[in-house]
Amino acid sequence: MKITYILPLAAVSSAFVIPDEQVISQIAIESHKSADSAFDKLPSKAQVVEKIENTFEKAGESLDRSLKRSKHALDAAIDYTARTGNHFSKQVYQTGFDAGSWLDTNTDLGSNTDYGHHNKPNQTVYQLITSSKYTTKLAAAINEFPDLVMLLNGTLADYTVFAPVDSAFEKIPEDAPKPSKETLEKVLLYHISPEYYPAGKVLVTHTVPTALTVDTVGVGPQRLSTNIGLKGLTVNYYSRIIAINVFGTNGVIHGIDSLLVPPPNVADIISFLPAEFSTLELGLTKTGLFAPLNDTSNHYGGTVFAPSNFAFQKLPTKITAFLFSSYGTKYLKALLQYHIVANQTLYSDAYYAADSVGEADDKIPKGIFHIDLPTLLEDRSLAVDVARYGRLIEIKVNAFARVDIPDGIAADGVIQVVSDVLIPPKRIDRMEQHWQGEELTVEDLKERLEPFIENVEL
Repeated sequence: MKITYILPLAAVSSAFVIPDEQVISQIAIESHKSADSAFDKLPSKAQVVEKIENTFEKAGESLDRSLKRSKHALDAAIDYTARTGNHFSKQVYQTGFDAGSWLDTNTDLGSNTDYGHHNKPNQTVYQLITSSKYTTKLAAAINEFPDLVMLLNGTLADYTVFAPVDSAFEKIPEDAPKPSKETLEKVLLYHISPEYYPAGKVLVTHTVPTALTVDTVGVGPQRLSTNIGLKGLTVNYYSRIIAINVFGTNGVIHGIDSLLVPPPNVADIISFLPAEFSTLELGLTKTGLFAPLNDTSNHYGGTVFAPSNFAFQKLPTKITAFLFSSYGTKYLKALLQYHIVANQTLYSDAYYAADSVGEADDKIPKGIFHIDLPTLLEDRSLAVDVARYGRLIEIKVNAFARVDIPDGIAADGVIQVVSDVLIPPKRIDRMEQHWQGEELTVEDLKERLEPFIENVEL
């Protein structure tokens, strides 16, 4: 097995963990009882800010004391973590975790907020890594690439490095083949962001741009995801941040306990997770959509609004039986095309458009952001609203379906797991009438999809 698929398997298996059916059923029942937004159930901004600031300030004060006794900032940060265990991570978990959501309960602390030690640095991030006793393997890997050495020693940007400690390399299976030099360079670039992300900014960020550029994701760089959960503050769901805010003269370092490996394709992620996406995969395969979805030569990035198995179970039994019958295959294909957006990649806090080459700002602004995304279903778009307030992000599609699990980062785009199967709107008097969860019959579904069936090829 190639190294590029060793850790992504662990990543995706952790990323899309959905509560058991009984829990989800209760959540669904409660959501229908009340129309209140998730925003109404959260602590106030002041409460969350105060708790999180206190957590970081205490960690920073302790780390400052450690630094005064140490000659090396990165060593001191990791030593401090080793002494205190995961106390810091548990505190972040306790203040930021919401059991009924994807942990989006944090608030914006401001992009310029710095936590941790504030001693004036005198080494570059490269010098900090190569002189630390905990990152000798990372240093050796970086030294194989003169361009990376120059990059991390340079002053063209304030870099962020998610630095795996030596023990992270020990997680690679002993029988794994040695990666090619090209693969190793991609892995290293995936640990570096050309933008400045101190811990306070990481905490309120869902995705982080990296120095790895790939054609398959579109016009922007490959991204990492940051998460707050049972493991504390993590990157890509599985790599725990174990040391924060080691500042250099040209950026900041965060120590992590697992290597970050560029993600697999969207189609691979769907295949890796049959417990959540077996119905979707069956539909994509039956309709002939799976192969083109897996062919990265025909699209540059993209967004798949992926209904989970539970979302399909919410459809009336007669509709499911019809869609997966031989007669309903064309209707199923049209329905699934309505869930796929090609060449436009919408993360929860960033957006890559196919026609935005040369545009530097790909960030979604704070507040309410609306966008209409054209789907593979001819002349039908998805109306997507992103309500963004720091780490608290709520995404709704067609003013009804929620994104339950955001930002399944893939090599060729992103997966947004939706709470319901998306039903195309009716057109009445030239106006589109979106489905809002009302009772749906086979005849009604056929009426909505009939205009597209003639052009559907199987």
